[in-house]
Parts: sequence; structure tokens; C-alpha cells
Amino acid sequence: MTRQFKKLSHSVYECKYHVVFCPKYRYKILEEEVRTYVIQQAYRLCNQKEGVEILEINVQPDHVHLVLEIPPKYEVSKIIGFLKGKLALRMFDRFPKLRKRYWGQHVWSRGYCVSTVGLDEERIRKYVKWQQKKEQEAIQRRLID
Repeated sequence: MTRQFKKLSHSVYECKYHVVFCPKYRYKILEEEVRTYVIQQAYRLCNQKEGVEILEINVQPDHVHLVLEIPPKYEVSKIIGFLKGKLALRMFDRFPKLRKRYWGQHVWSRGYCVSTVGLDEERIRKYVKWQQKKEQEAIQRRLID
């Protein structure tokens, strides 16, 4: 798989995150029509933020897995807060029955799990050593010339 770095005005980046969040009390509410709606709305919400892209999404009955690409100009916590907040409001509008189970318009549990996805540590270490070796070779060539 080739790496596709993206550009902003002053940076080149590849920032991918694996995110997991759950409904309050781990209730199994993300089934059938609700599941389909959550997937559809997640894509729509991410399209509202420039550069934020869903690479993978998997909605289980009691949790949501996302692999997101988020540019460095955004804070991960703000994007997740935006997604969870807007999804909750839209779900309550579309499925009024959820209001009986979740009062106060809080459908998601407070926290979430996030981990970075990208180059592994061993690969980065090899690259750094390779760069150092390459630089030393270039210096030696300059001394010889």
C-alpha cells in the first residue's frame, strides 16, 4: 500500500486514527435502521470538516469503530466531540423512541478510545538510522570531492 501524504499550507501529513465510542450503558441500540442512519450521517458530518475523511467504519449494536484521517489543523478531541454531539441530535430527531431510553439528549458515553494508525516504531527507527547513514555518506563524498 502506497502512502498518500496530504498537504496544508505549511505541513505535509498523514494523520490517521482508530476511534471507538459506545452508547451510554452499552445499550444495543445501533441495529438495523439506526445503524444505517449512523453510518450515513457520520459520512455527512465528516464531509462538513475540510480534510476529515472516514477511511473505514463499522457499527456494531453497542459500539462504533472509525478509522479517520484528520488534518493536523484540527484537534482529535474536537472532531470526536463534534461527531458524537451532532450524531446524537440527529438520532433523536430521526428516532424519537430513543428519547425514552436516553434523557437529556445524551446518547453516547462520555469517553472514547483513540489510537494512532501509521508507521510502526521499528520502521521509523530504521528510517531515522538510514537517514543518518545517508547524511554521513553525503558528507564523506563532499570531503573527497
